Amino acid sequence: MATWSFEAIGTHWEIETTDPLPAAAKAAVTAEIERFDREWSRFRADSEVVRLGRLGGVLASADAAPMLDAYRELSAATAGAVNPLVAASLDALGYDAAYTLIAGQPLPAPEEWDRHLSWDGGEVRASAPALLDVGALGKGRLVDLVSTVLERVPGDLVIDAGGDIRVRGAGVRIALEHPYDATKAIGVIEVKDQALCASAINRRAWGSGLHHVLDARTGTPVRTWAATWAVAPHAMRADAVATALFFDGGPEIAAAWGTEWVRMSTDGRVQRSPGFPAELFLTVQNQGRVES
Repeated sequence: MATWSFEAIGTHWEIETTDPLPAAAKAAVTAEIERFDREWSRFRADSEVVRLGRLGGVLASADAAPMLDAYRELSAATAGAVNPLVAASLDALGYDAAYTLIAGQPLPAPEEWDRHLSWDGGEVRASAPALLDVGALGKGRLVDLVSTVLERVPGDLVIDAGGDIRVRGAGVRIALEHPYDATKAIGVIEVKDQALCASAINRRAWGSGLHHVLDARTGTPVRTWAATWAVAPHAMRADAVATALFFDGGPEIAAAWGTEWVRMSTDGRVQRSPGFPAELFLTVQNQGRVES
């Protein structure tokens, strides 16, 4: 396999293909990532989402409806814990565009966030300034978009964007990294023609117990679950479920979406859905039963 590695949207990417990607394919991938970042990144001053947060108005993007429709379901399933207006909450704890990493007082996100926004297939509208953060599923969405860009490239394909992975063709064995020791794994999974997305509190962590997975209702980092993994046909849904699994309601929306999953608590318990296709090395709780 040929590997193309690069940095984009604040993370490391590796795209593996049977044969080296031609220059035109690389240019198309780069252009699609730049388009998405220019529209949705709250970390760049020239992005459309930052303009929406500063002025309100309209953000034109084909990604608006797919992502915000999914957010509406995530928010309902988690009783408001997942909310795309959590950007100000992240800023309040120091995870802002300048990466100050200096925490102030926790700031809950606006409740009933979908009353502040409206959207359709091609745009999202805000009647007043509203800064969105699509981190719960945006990277997965972008992995799917890159997969579409490369759909005519022959052979096997593996797209890995900082742990959000989509595989086409031959199966790939992937270790499930232990959230407290990156040299260890809690299990191994083979992914074929599917996506695997992970989230963990040891990634994008700073200060004393601060990390990027917040409960939007309180503006504080989650404390019960340390890491999550989800498998689905598309990376956006796998990414969304990996986020939802940090909260009550996560397993229910995973079941509704036909997504398999595993999660590890901060005290070392491991829980999984019955159909999660992995070999796990720790004792797991499966539908109320404990297995080794």
